Amino acid sequence: MCKAMSLDLDDATLKDPDRLRIRKIQRSFSESLRSIQSQDAVVTLQCLGFAWELHLPQLFQSETLTRLYVTALDGRTADPGKGLDRLLPVPSPQKSRERAPMKTMTISLKINDPLVTKVAFATALKNLYTSQVDLTLDDTLGVLASAHALQFSSLLQRCSAMMITGLTSGNVNDFYLAGCKYKTGPLAAAAQKWLEMNLVPEVGRQIHLQKVPKELLLKVLRSPRLFTFNEFHLLKTLLLWVYLQLNHRIRTMPTYETMLTFFNSFPKRCSVLEQDEGRGWTALFLCLRLHGVTKGEDLDVLRHINFFPEAWLFQVEASHYHAVENGGDMVHVRDFASEAVRFGVLFDQGYTTYSEMIAVYGFFFEIKGIRNSATSYTFYMQRMRPTDAGFPSSLCQRGLVSLRAQRLVRYEIRAEALVDSQWQEFRTGPITQQFRFGRPACKSQVLEVQTVGKPIYASFSFIFPAS
Repeated sequence: MCKAMSLDLDDATLKDPDRLRIRKIQRSFSESLRSIQSQDAVVTLQCLGFAWELHLPQLFQSETLTRLYVTALDGRTADPGKGLDRLLPVPSPQKSRERAPMKTMTISLKINDPLVTKVAFATALKNLYTSQVDLTLDDTLGVLASAHALQFSSLLQRCSAMMITGLTSGNVNDFYLAGCKYKTGPLAAAAQKWLEMNLVPEVGRQIHLQKVPKELLLKVLRSPRLFTFNEFHLLKTLLLWVYLQLNHRIRTMPTYETMLTFFNSFPKRCSVLEQDEGRGWTALFLCLRLHGVTKGEDLDVLRHINFFPEAWLFQVEASHYHAVENGGDMVHVRDFASEAVRFGVLFDQGYTTYSEMIAVYGFFFEIKGIRNSATSYTFYMQRMRPTDAGFPSSLCQRGLVSLRAQRLVRYEIRAEALVDSQWQEFRTGPITQQFRFGRPACKSQVLEVQTVGKPIYASFSFIFPAS
């Protein structure tokens, strides 16, 4: 039957073979029922305390309503097969004229989903008659739930497409949960991808961070495409999320100092992650790359907020000690994809050039982005001397300065931009290069980006392999 109807034989069909019967009826009558006059209301739908009059050509667009109609029709006859025969197309025009007229029938549908309101359900039913119904982004959540209850595939796709286009920090969590609940995979995937890019630069600055589900947050933190300005910035975002979970009644964003004071107030006998409630967040913080936190003042924060177990802090300090003792070699890093130190640049439309100086174990690099034209950009990194013109002296005040003339670096430069609800990705791929002073040996490979999307999320990931 699947072959005859040009349908894929999937697992869902094997588990519920009756769906084939419903689809066969929907397909068979898509043409023949057009002859029924639009004013002939043949079905009354009882739902949500209302009686909705529907016509068969429109009703058969909904798999749920088709199933209810066929079940009710079978129940009117002693032989269910005869009820189905009434629905099957009759090849002879003469016999078609002799068929008894269809009588008005009442079917009932119970919906327990709180998102399905009477207005949203009415909008979904209206879409059975015309695809030109105006929808706003605020309407889509309820209409999507109604379309799922009706199993109205074209409306499901339309709502999903609108929601993907309209993702913001205020709705990304609700849209993700809706995508999972109503099995609209593209919507859930798009919401997760949007959050991977915007967790740190946008959502982490707003109270909407409080609503991010733990399950979604774990997926985002494990993603290799996660964008962050640096590892400490990501840590602050995650600490803020924990603060908002413990203080769920607040409706304004706390200051950074307020958050630190709060965690410092916990009993000193054990860290936050070692307490009963904190153990549930351990998986989230294991995703962080704490060895990428190298600034002295940032390491001081790690020690004094009483959040991490002593063993974690010892491991971070030991990794720094061994790296310094070995001339910067990150001997503790084994997997580039999951352990490389990350720095990010959010290249907005207001920039023509962006430059930032970073220091790791006494080696200094400039990460740079340049806009060449309205749609052309280049990104690269280069090694710097502390004596170079324009070098910020603050980087040397509390940090190391390495005198090594060469530094072996394994790095990757990536850039992503959103264009028409699709993410464009550009990357150099992992590259191992010996950086020296002076051109051209001091400069990395250049990433060329051609896109109309704005802003551009540029990420620089690197490690210092054993050399």
